[in-house]
Amino acid sequence: MNNFRIIWLLLAASIITFPQANEIRIGIIGLDTSHVTAFTRILNDSSAKDHIPGAKVVAAVKDSSPDIKASYSRVEKFTAELTGKWGVKLYPNVKELCKQVDAIMIENVDGRPHLKHAFKVIKSGKPLYIDKPLAGTFVDCKKIYHLAKQHKVPIFSSSSLRFSKSTLAARAGKHGKVLHCETFSPAHIEPHHPDLFWYGIHGVESLFTVMGPGCISVQRGTTKDGKIKVTGKWNDGRIGIFRESNGYGGTAKCETGKYPVGNYDGYAPLVKEIIKFFISGKAPVEDRETLEIYAFMNAADESKSANGKEIFLNLDWK
Repeated sequence: MNNFRIIWLLLAASIITFPQANEIRIGIIGLDTSHVTAFTRILNDSSAKDHIPGAKVVAAVKDSSPDIKASYSRVEKFTAELTGKWGVKLYPNVKELCKQVDAIMIENVDGRPHLKHAFKVIKSGKPLYIDKPLAGTFVDCKKIYHLAKQHKVPIFSSSSLRFSKSTLAARAGKHGKVLHCETFSPAHIEPHHPDLFWYGIHGVESLFTVMGPGCISVQRGTTKDGKIKVTGKWNDGRIGIFRESNGYGGTAKCETGKYPVGNYDGYAPLVKEIIKFFISGKAPVEDRETLEIYAFMNAADESKSANGKEIFLNLDWK
């Protein structure tokens, strides 16, 4: 084989081996949740049936919480998979990570460190996706969006349940106007967070996806079997209900009948929206709607403390 042929083959191999120049390099902060391995597989494994092209996870900061078992007991396993199976490189801090990537995902299962991480990412100017819960308190949720607006940095936060086909169909008006909606999901409680922030966020996100923004008050009670039940009143008189259950689902009463909503369609629909967001810089959910979701969940705790009293939402985000 002549030298020209060898050089040509080497160049061809290089084209195949190296990532495309326009491929988005993603960095992850917080390696203590199964989302980091699931998202990375969807993005980095081109042979996966639910593969989303256009981006790869290439870097991460290993971060976890010593006072939450769901965090400290799993971080080593997820870190090993990211570095060993997917070749993700670890960096010592957020500042160094931001220098190596085009976009960031904050994935800590614990919402409390999200504000401090978000502040550093926002200062870097990189687009930011923050996994649920957005933060550990409603006050911190508002601070994150205020910082992003102040620095003109695009951010986005959502549960994967927002992007199920049935839920989006109801939101889009496929069955006519939504008149009433009730959704359900697990609602495991973690004592360092408002009750619904930890896991109830999934069903609440589905509820707001179907109903849209405009909730003005919340009243918390319990179901006949002692599970959480939260009733929201919208500014047009409609009622939306979230209740705790073992699975995911719900029913939307629309102008043309009743339809199932709130099902779980996997992580790929969310990951697809995240990549579209990183490319466009435009979040698929308005900031105000996301903050209203957290106001709803925060008010549910206030209602619980007030023995089920109706709590009006504070809609002043400034």
